Amino acid sequence: MAANRRPTLADVAREVGVSAKTVSRVLNEDGPASAKTREQVLAAVARLGFQPNLMARNIRVGGPDTTIGLVIPDLGNPFFGAVARSIEDTVRDRGLTLLMGSSADDPDRERALTDTFLARRISILMVAPTVGAGHSHLKTHRAAGLPVVFLDRPGNGLATDSVVSSNRAGAHEGVAHLIAHGHRRIGFIGDVPTRLYTRRERLAGYRTALEEAGLPYDRPLVTNAHDQQGASTATAQLLSLADPPTALFAGNNIVALGIVTELARAKRKDVAVVAFDDVALAEALEPALTVVAQDPEEIGRAAAATALARLDGDRSRVRTITVPTRLIVRGSGEQPAPGPQEA
Repeated sequence: MAANRRPTLADVAREVGVSAKTVSRVLNEDGPASAKTREQVLAAVARLGFQPNLMARNIRVGGPDTTIGLVIPDLGNPFFGAVARSIEDTVRDRGLTLLMGSSADDPDRERALTDTFLARRISILMVAPTVGAGHSHLKTHRAAGLPVVFLDRPGNGLATDSVVSSNRAGAHEGVAHLIAHGHRRIGFIGDVPTRLYTRRERLAGYRTALEEAGLPYDRPLVTNAHDQQGASTATAQLLSLADPPTALFAGNNIVALGIVTELARAKRKDVAVVAFDDVALAEALEPALTVVAQDPEEIGRAAAATALARLDGDRSRVRTITVPTRLIVRGSGEQPAPGPQEA
């Protein structure tokens, strides 16, 4: 056998001196084989480093693959990394392997990834939906028993299980915290596109907190950014207003990084900040960053547990699981408003 070629079933058969069908029977445990033959085949498999093609076998016999397909918007976002790690930890004992791909928030790319996973006859499909993506094409697969779970955001055109954070309640708590420290001019920097479920829910929480405090919703204080540089630019623009905000609410962790970068550049320690979602090294900042923390580990665990229950035959009504957030007070959100302000 050539050194640069992967060993095949035929190579194992030739090594042992039996037919390829006999090797297949031993590996798949689907036919008679003597104990001696089984021992010889397994020894040859180990010696040659042969890896069975599970995908080909599953397509041949019509069974599912032992994999889970996960589609997320951004492989570099620590939030989704933590969700994926928790899913993997939860399903490992079931002999399932996690396959992951990034949609880059592109509906066409999301569809291509789901189609690729479906072609593998995956056991479970999990998707963090992209704005503008449709999911009605998954109805047939779900009806045939494939567990489909949406993460972080609901899907579109498919009634199935979803696991999300308490986005509206969490944003409300964060903004109310700023109001309690005397702030009346609070800027909001959210994600884009503005139709994004998490952005809409967090803005709704922001508006409700203002309304309950008797504060007006001032449109110039609301802006958007999709990356750290954009958030830095948005922060500078808000602070340059004739009547600038004294506090800022970051719609996600990436936006938060842009805000703190711009405040550090401008040497502004007088602007209070609360971020939705935690940030690495948040406690090392000066002041340390106050956040409304999501629980990505619990989101991943709940999604995996729900999918495994469906895989085991749970046919109860579809459900949305909402994972609570929690306010972590560290210093940046407790900066008092500078001087008395009118409500």
